Amino acid sequence: MTATTPLRAAPGVPVRRRRSAGTTRPVRTLLLHGLGSSRAIWDRFVSVAPPELELWDAELPWASGGNGGWSQHGDPADWATEALRAVDGGVDLVVAHSFAANMMLELLCRTGAAEPWSRPDAAAPRAAVLVSPFYRPAADDFDWAAITFYLNDFHRILEEGIRVSAGAGLPTEVRAAMADRVRERIGPYGWMRFFDAYLRTPFLPVADLTVPLLVVSGDRDFAAQPSDGRALAAASPAGRYALVPDCGHFAMAEHPDRFAALVADFTRPLVASDVAPEPILDTHLERT
Repeated sequence: MTATTPLRAAPGVPVRRRRSAGTTRPVRTLLLHGLGSSRAIWDRFVSVAPPELELWDAELPWASGGNGGWSQHGDPADWATEALRAVDGGVDLVVAHSFAANMMLELLCRTGAAEPWSRPDAAAPRAAVLVSPFYRPAADDFDWAAITFYLNDFHRILEEGIRVSAGAGLPTEVRAAMADRVRERIGPYGWMRFFDAYLRTPFLPVADLTVPLLVVSGDRDFAAQPSDGRALAAASPAGRYALVPDCGHFAMAEHPDRFAALVADFTRPLVASDVAPEPILDTHLERT
């Protein structure tokens, strides 16, 4: 798609089942990657994920190998809706990272006739894990310095993802060059979609959410700061917050065992019953 292509409805998003569950009561789980990332960012988590999770993932159009055409689409959240609809049998749990976490937050906040899962083939998930979301509770929390940082240092976020995925053996100059290429694929329109979603967060009706949320931040995340995640969990009636120590923007890849333990604690009620999890207090989670 080129910059002159007119806006259109989102087509189907390819999904695949990564792993069957090892229990008789599977929790059907959809993994959604962030901007400039890919399905591969979930590999380490998949290898240690709780056995009760039946894991699916989606290749979203804003993946690192994409061409940026998605950013001329009218509503980026529609791509997440299409991924939800594509999972056979519906989704119990969504685990979404970074930009995809913001798209899921917007979908969860929508109500009434416009609700994307008002049809039987697109039922709302029973719970959600939002990893490193971008959120601020008030419009006054944004200033020109914030715009300057996310515009001029956007490549640093992309480079961090490459570093986490490739490991320390990749030379710094190679990582920087790869990040620049990904940034060019995303393009100015893609960046605008990202930052516009961030700017909209103070106006989302998070206080009306009934879906249980687990918000996960890394204490060293320079992109989606821990204060963002904590504020989102505090604003949600059924929100819980987990801060992962010695961790940046990619908790599921940097500390997969720790992340898997958090998800296991959060999803235990989904396995035990047909109701969504209630907020609980344990050694992993911070009650908000």
